[in-house]
Amino acid sequence: MRQYEHPFIKEIGEKAKKVGGHGGMDYMMDYRLIYCLRNGLPLDMDVYDAAEWSCLVELTKTSTTNGGQPVKIPDFTRGDWNELQGLEFFQ
Repeated sequence: MRQYEHPFIKEIGEKAKKVGGHGGMDYMMDYRLIYCLRNGLPLDMDVYDAAEWSCLVELTKTSTTNGGQPVKIPDFTRGDWNELQGLEFFQ
């Protein structure tokens, strides 16, 4: 399966598993953030992704307080999510 791994995983995957939490994913996210900042590249997560990830704890609390009822995640893009530019990963 290693032959099908993304070049990024081949480059830092083993180190990430050794030093990072969540199976190495924390390390990979930090690595990419620093890499993008150092190289003047757009970040992998934009402000809308950050807002969505950040609201999950509160929405989970609301859901569990209400017997596990579904709770909608707000559209922080105000409907423009389909117009956002994509990213090229691992440049």
